[in-house]
Amino acid sequence: MGRAVLCRWCAGCCLGLHMALTAVLAAAQLAWRPDKAVDFTVGTVAGGNSDKITRLAQKILQDRKLVTTPMVVINRTGGNQTLAANFMAQHTGDAHYLILSNPVIFTNELSGRGKVRHTDLTPLALLMIENTVLAVRKESPIRNMADLAARVKADVESVSFALPTRGGQPHLSAAMALRAAGADPRRMKAVLFKGSGESIAAVLGGHVDVMVSSSGSVLQLVQSGQMRVLAVAAAQRMGGVFANAPTFKEQGLNTVGIAAWRGFHGPKGLTAAQVAFWEGALRRASQSAEWKAELERNYWTDDFVTSAQFRKDLDKDYADMKAVLVERSEEHTSELQSLRHLVC
Repeated sequence: MGRAVLCRWCAGCCLGLHMALTAVLAAAQLAWRPDKAVDFTVGTVAGGNSDKITRLAQKILQDRKLVTTPMVVINRTGGNQTLAANFMAQHTGDAHYLILSNPVIFTNELSGRGKVRHTDLTPLALLMIENTVLAVRKESPIRNMADLAARVKADVESVSFALPTRGGQPHLSAAMALRAAGADPRRMKAVLFKGSGESIAAVLGGHVDVMVSSSGSVLQLVQSGQMRVLAVAAAQRMGGVFANAPTFKEQGLNTVGIAAWRGFHGPKGLTAAQVAFWEGALRRASQSAEWKAELERNYWTDDFVTSAQFRKDLDKDYADMKAVLVERSEEHTSELQSLRHLVC
């Protein structure tokens, strides 16, 4: 009898200890936060909008002590942002690595240029939308999209376009406008530059005809009257300085381009607690006065979306973009093949 009681007592102690340890581990998991330096990857050069957005997020997260460990922003450029995506894919399960993401993660995979898919990373939060614009220097004879359409229909290679990458969201938005104008986007004369500063210099110098970029990149030049916006790649007009810039559709082109969203991803295999930490920290950062002021200054659209909804939106956007790029009818050449011509 005594031995049976002792056995039951020991079993009870073991069960209690197991439950206590489980509770401690669960609590630790729920309370996850970075315990070493956080690495922010940017796939583009320093000084560009993606770099600015990431460094702003880093500053707010640290200034407000939302993250108490060191944070470093590293520009891992190359391969149209494929190098950055490949780097993230090497850190499965480690929530100390984040990357500022954008639609290039779709176009690289769909064009065959990159192997990392959006499902190979963990969406943490969508933060904002950048509007893409087509702009020219003030002296340009191209006054609007009707002028541009007439030129590219007559000879698509007669107009040059300053772009940050081949096959990226700005390139696709411009290509969709050319297709809507009746020109062959595969023959689009794309001139690539490492950053918006180089593109601006080329356009202002008369070496390239049209700059395709985010609205923020040309904001000051539009304000000063050095550049004019031909069109906004969006469903509706912007406000402020860009209020007089019509959309593609307002000018008779049946396209709205592709939304230039910006968000943060982590590597694949993150836990629910890790995702919850970053979602919460990024939400609080996006609610700060500094963040809102920077968005307003650059005409960026505030659009915070949680991890779960971001994942759903990405799946839908991927399907929509794939539909744009694949063959839609027997009368048209496959646009996926068109994209491959564009990026190769």
